[in-house]
Amino acid sequence: MEIFVNGAARQLPNDLADPGLPLLWALRDLLGLTGTKFGCGVAACGACTVHVDGAAVRSCTLPIGKLEGRRVVTIEALGSADKPHPLQRAWVEHQVPQCGYCQSGILMAAAALLARTRRPSDAEIDAAIDNVCRCGTVPRLRAAIRAAAATMS
Repeated sequence: MEIFVNGAARQLPNDLADPGLPLLWALRDLLGLTGTKFGCGVAACGACTVHVDGAAVRSCTLPIGKLEGRRVVTIEALGSADKPHPLQRAWVEHQVPQCGYCQSGILMAAAALLARTRRPSDAEIDAAIDNVCRCGTVPRLRAAIRAAAATMS
């Protein structure tokens, strides 16, 4: 089976790529892309958020059999050490993460938000970022998203 991930066609081993396999496990176990995290396994927490055709989706419940012709982007392709995404820069500047476990999913949800809404309000941020984070950094998260939005406009 072949899926399109981070700008490239990736071949999954046929003996391991059951169409019902959740995308999360294909990314982590078959492709070695471990930036996407397992949290709850029921699409509730958002730690596994990736983009599919530009939309933020929970990868823990999305079967790879539903990805034919679709494009997947993971946190590994959001930015790089040499050229971080504006959100990644803002995350550091505003000291958003504490433990960091949920951050890749939140960054992916925030990137999808900014791709469709250039200057989101706090209400739009709260609606789009429904990921679970127990660190309590929501005020810094909002500030970082607003800062990134300002640099992207």
